[in-house]
Amino acid sequence: MFKECCPELLPVMEKAAAENPHIDKLIQRHNELNKLIDDAEAGREHIDELELEKLKKEKLHLKDEVYQAVLEYKKEHNL
Repeated sequence: MFKECCPELLPVMEKAAAENPHIDKLIQRHNELNKLIDDAEAGREHIDELELEKLKKEKLHLKDEVYQAVLEYKKEHNL
């Protein structure tokens, strides 16, 4: 998901995740949600609409949180 929206930040994101367990966990959870949502939308997983919307909101929140954390990391390390 992140490679589609902000490929220029991927190297920084990888460094930040390697050095910061919190960022790593956020990225892992985002990836888990991404797969679950994709599976539900493709019919491979059954999730009711209300729960699916909740998961999408959580995923979007995580994306924003990761993005901000990576930008902070980039600024702090002059990258």
